[in-house]
Amino acid sequence: MRLRSAFTAVLGAALLLVTVPASASAASGRFSYTYLTVEGHEASGFLTDPWDGECFNLPGVGQENPEPGHSPRNRTDAWATVFGDTNCEGPAFRLRPHTGWASERLKVRSVVFG
Repeated sequence: MRLRSAFTAVLGAALLLVTVPASASAASGRFSYTYLTVEGHEASGFLTDPWDGECFNLPGVGQENPEPGHSPRNRTDAWATVFGDTNCEGPAFRLRPHTGWASERLKVRSVVFG
């Protein structure tokens, strides 16, 4: 009888694990960068509470703008890896959580968190 109860408990726990969806993870905080618009004006871009593990092409510095962004600031609670090209390709640099930043020499077009 005990074996049957133990088996039922284990089966119930396994079914519960399968049916509960995994929660999505997001970095808390803001990631910002500076860029020149196509018209030549300096602007700031940012991402707030971005999803972990998802590649973000940074608004304003994609293929439509010949100038990449620069001076990234990572004020999220996750590591941020910035890339020199869109789609998280090209040269990469990691910025630590909360205090990670780089100068205008670091050119960025995309970022991934986590």
